[in-house]
Amino acid sequence: MARYIGPVCRIQRRFGKDLSLKRFRPFSKKERDYPPGQHGTRRARGRVSDYGIQLREKQKARYIYGVLERQFRNYYAKAAQMRGVTGENLLCLLERRLDNVVFRMGGALTRSQARQLVRHGHVLINGKRVDIPSCAVAPGDNVQLKEKSREIPNVQLAWNMAESAGLPAWISRNDENFSAVLERLPTVEEVNIPVNEKLIVEYYSR
Repeated sequence: MARYIGPVCRIQRRFGKDLSLKRFRPFSKKERDYPPGQHGTRRARGRVSDYGIQLREKQKARYIYGVLERQFRNYYAKAAQMRGVTGENLLCLLERRLDNVVFRMGGALTRSQARQLVRHGHVLINGKRVDIPSCAVAPGDNVQLKEKSREIPNVQLAWNMAESAGLPAWISRNDENFSAVLERLPTVEEVNIPVNEKLIVEYYSR
């Protein structure tokens, strides 16, 4: 499946926020507080229309989870058909992606790195190899890294960093076999990303 492979620092500069696209180079407004591009210094961040604000929120969510437009639209359509609040359903669907769960449990430094681990067959769900990053992890599923994959330096680094930084409340981790169980679905407050899901709903409700 296609994916964005361009520079990620310019994305964060475009939105003026840290989207956690790079682990060791977080966005800082002190570096370059202007949009990317040749004429970035000449373009003032003027007033944005309501449509523009809604579009920016949708684009931020897309880049954070590494989802292209058609796939993101399908997630929204599915969330709209579910019971409950559409915006909250949308974030839950995105958080249930296998690559996101691998990132949340500390198996990778970034979501893009977690996606690569999944695509290369390093991840098991309930003992079965799964190489589809968009695979939905259900509550109670056990996500585990293969034994040889645990020796990858970046995996060990990410695992140790996640342990010191703290894990999400909806994930329980087993340090002995590099696995984690999705105990429940997260709430909007627990997701903790710089995105207003209500504006995304307004964007698709036009």
